[in-house]
Amino acid sequence: MPKFLIIRFSSIGDIVLTTPVIRCLKKQVKGAEVHFLTKKLFAPIVEHNPFIDKVHLLSFSWELMMQQLELENYDYIIDLHHNWRTLRIKNLLNVPSFSFNKLNVQKWIYANLKWDLLPAVHIVDRYMNTIKSFGVSNDEEGLDYFIEEKDVVQQVDIPSSHLFGFIGIVIGAAHSTKKLSIKKLQELCIKINYPIILLGGKEDILAGSEIATVDTVKIYNACGKFKLNESADLVRKSKLIISHDTGLMHIAAAFKKSIISVWGNTVPTFGMFPYYGKNVVPQFIAEVQHLKCRPCSKIGFQQCPKGHFNCMNLQRIDEIVSEVNTILNVIAK
Repeated sequence: MPKFLIIRFSSIGDIVLTTPVIRCLKKQVKGAEVHFLTKKLFAPIVEHNPFIDKVHLLSFSWELMMQQLELENYDYIIDLHHNWRTLRIKNLLNVPSFSFNKLNVQKWIYANLKWDLLPAVHIVDRYMNTIKSFGVSNDEEGLDYFIEEKDVVQQVDIPSSHLFGFIGIVIGAAHSTKKLSIKKLQELCIKINYPIILLGGKEDILAGSEIATVDTVKIYNACGKFKLNESADLVRKSKLIISHDTGLMHIAAAFKKSIISVWGNTVPTFGMFPYYGKNVVPQFIAEVQHLKCRPCSKIGFQQCPKGHFNCMNLQRIDEIVSEVNTILNVIAK
């Protein structure tokens, strides 16, 4: 029975995007034992995944983690992070390994020279390439996300005005150049004629409070009030999700939710747009086309390098609202 160690240390979205590899490996390789290594911070994303036999965590001690990994006697390593840390692990364990190509050179060329040399392939399919030699193919079932009963948000924790349906708006992102301004988000919330729950972490509490001032009945600021898996459950309960290029966007895709994804300095052609596999789900990608400065980074910045921030400031809110109404009408049928 082959024993696999899959490695992806961070972050939320990247880990969620590995779930087809986990599922397909477990289901298609007879007798496969699948372990997963990640940072302790991201344990909630994978700890309830039924296709993972054991989760290993990098927390306070690298040496202790390595001792534990050595005792497992793995047959293969599937490296879906591919950095200096995973190189150290592969060298020490000294078993056959298969690594994900991050295409960093092509991304740098695109961001700095604006030559798009990237393959038209989603990152999920690039992850899947690491296990094709085992006869594993993509089952096209999309992403997975599993929530335990203890993390299900109770009705008493949601305003009664939102119990019969709401739109989730993910207001945060790891970098400021991936986010709409508070003014733009306020405009969006004003023009949406439907209950709204704002989603984000503790770092988004103040922004959420300011956005919610435009309509404190229609808008509920949930930022910082729920743990990750509870926020994921709110995503699952939503009618649709509006999100920047961030982790909750991929969690929404795992639940086959319709997503309006809003793109700033990054671009969908990096291969990390919402992934549904063979499932047909209404979605819309909102981005400002034909900007010579975009993309300016494969990750993001804390402020626009050019100073104008046109990739977000020129977003057409009326178009996003129109798509919201279209998707709600499709869902209602």
